[in-house]
Amino acid sequence: MRYTALIFCSLLLVQCGGKKEETEIKPLVTVKTAKAEQTDIPLTVTAPATLFPRTQASIAARITAPIRELRARKGDSVQAGQVLALLENRDLLAQRREAAATVADAQATLQKAASGTVPSEIERGRGQLETAQASLNQSQKIFDKRQDLFNQGAIPARDLLISQTELANAKTNVEVARKSLDLLKNQSADRDIKIAESRVEQAQARLALIDTQLLYAEIRAPFAGTITEQLQYAGDMCSPAAPIFTLMDIAVLIARAQVPEAGVAQIKLGQSCSFSSGAEVSQGRVSVINKAVDPARRTVETWCEIARPAPSLRAGVFGQLSIATGSIQKATVVPASAVQFEEGTHNGFVLVVDNKSIVHKKDVEGGEIFDGKVEIRKGLQPGETVVVEGAFGTPDGAQVQSAGAKPAQEKTGKE
Repeated sequence: MRYTALIFCSLLLVQCGGKKEETEIKPLVTVKTAKAEQTDIPLTVTAPATLFPRTQASIAARITAPIRELRARKGDSVQAGQVLALLENRDLLAQRREAAATVADAQATLQKAASGTVPSEIERGRGQLETAQASLNQSQKIFDKRQDLFNQGAIPARDLLISQTELANAKTNVEVARKSLDLLKNQSADRDIKIAESRVEQAQARLALIDTQLLYAEIRAPFAGTITEQLQYAGDMCSPAAPIFTLMDIAVLIARAQVPEAGVAQIKLGQSCSFSSGAEVSQGRVSVINKAVDPARRTVETWCEIARPAPSLRAGVFGQLSIATGSIQKATVVPASAVQFEEGTHNGFVLVVDNKSIVHKKDVEGGEIFDGKVEIRKGLQPGETVVVEGAFGTPDGAQVQSAGAKPAQEKTGKE
């Protein structure tokens, strides 16, 4: 009995005197955090875009001739109407002198016709009138003599009647000859004048054509812009089929984008838009929304006119077009890196840090994404702290500290 009590006391002493404190250290994760904010979200439609000049022209000659002199080079800025090149025109100048002489000759012929030059037909008509008039005078004298003889009773009435008939016929012949002569004068004069006028017009038209060709020998800029390509040089034989320069007006640039069909309904003419390429961002207005959908890509071509592009922007630059279509008022937003979405959905989760620096996983529903931020439609309130860096692999309930804070460990004792 005494032996049993001794063993029991020994066991009791071992348990009481051998008490050992066990300490468990929770893992501490360093993360970067941010607070959920409430702000207005701009709604935008984005698409890849390429810059084009507002106006572009391939400048070629209207005539075939050698280039005598170039007055502009690639890279030059030119004004509307400025002479860019001169073509050889000595042959045209000789043709112009010939055409001017032809005009002078045709005008002289017209003046001669208008002054009343009488052709041979009119002369014959005048002779016929004079013959008829002489016959009338003779018939009048015979009639007067027979009238006197009839009054004296020397001739019968039949002879007087014959003289009257001959006199009447002579008068008729005179009238017919006079009208024929007048008709010949009028018809001949009008015809000759019209022929002369036609020749003057033909000569003047040829002179005008040569004057126009002389103007074509001067290659001028159709609008103000910059020469972006020079394809021929002095001495080259130019023709309408071969451009000499490419001229672009890059004072205003057009960002052309293929916008997905689903997003076009929100776009209207005149809306604000911006084109970004690298660090450069230029503002503009929507100027064209195509009325046809590309059947292969199911996109609609949309233009953003940039009136004051950044100096570094040039035609052909590729970038991103953004078109402002509206805004969401007082939305809850967090950095995009704070949300881990399920692939192909707007659903995901965030790690929220409470006031004891413990993280809790929260399911959220995302919305618009803009400027590295994402809209949270459900699951999060403004002011809550979320993990934006270091969340990968961090378990729910872990203790964290913000990057840059003094490290700390929480100890708990188990008895």
